[in-house]
Order: sequence, then structure tokens, then C-alpha cells
Amino acid sequence: MRNPSLEDYLEKGIYGEKQIKPAEKKKFLGTFRERIIIALTKSQVMEKDVYPEVTDSIKKYSKAILLVNGDIPYSAISKYIQIAKTNGISFSIVNHHTSSTNIGLVLALDEAIDKEEIFIQKANISPKESNKKKEGLWSSLKGKFRKKH
Repeated sequence: MRNPSLEDYLEKGIYGEKQIKPAEKKKFLGTFRERIIIALTKSQVMEKDVYPEVTDSIKKYSKAILLVNGDIPYSAISKYIQIAKTNGISFSIVNHHTSSTNIGLVLALDEAIDKEEIFIQKANISPKESNKKKEGLWSSLKGKFRKKH
């Protein structure tokens, strides 16, 4: 390894420390994708209910850290912070005003775990099921308003 040159010092002074994957770290609230156990979007964190997968993961990984997006109102993130406190997990409210991200919450470790799927998917109703429910509702309403002869 060579000694830093004057040019190296000048670059460090102008641009700061060299970082590995800075865009990825900004997106995932300061951590790398490979370290994430579970992640929620901002809209998922804003929902009234807590995702049980997050609670289960907090209980399972005692050395994890909970990172929450500071752009989300405290009233929405406080439920997750409380779960972290109750289970002895460290947490941090991350404010990245230089970068916009749709990530609202990340539970991560200090080392890589390379979990393939980190996002929790909402249960989607297929279009066929959705149409059946509408038809069922419509049929029941039509039945109530039919003329009786």
C-alpha cells in the first residue's frame, strides 16, 4: 500500500471520504442492501397497523438495528420504535435531506446476510375475486330493490 500523496489529501478535502455504493446507502437509510433483514416503504410505515413480520424479525435478530426514515411523522414511526425498545434493539431516525427514497423502515445487521426478498408484499386481491365481490354486492342490492308483484 502506497503512502497518500498531496493529491489524495486534496481530493479527500474537496470531496470527502471515498464511499462504497453511496446511492445504495442513501436509498436504504445508510446501510447496504446485503445487510437488510426486512424493509418497508414509507406508505407501509404510515399504515395504522404494525406489520407482524417486522415484529417477528425484531424478536428473532437481537443484534439488529432499526433504521426509520425521519421524513415520516413521528406518530407513524413511534409504534416501530416502541417495539424496538421493548425488545432491546437499537434504533436510529435517519434524516437524508440530500436524497429522496421511498424506504420508510429498515431492519439490518452489521454484517451481510444477503436475504433475497427483503420487502413485505401486501396481500393482493386478484381482479377476478374483486369482480366477484362487486357482483355479489350488486346482486344483493338489486334483490332488495326489486319490485314485488
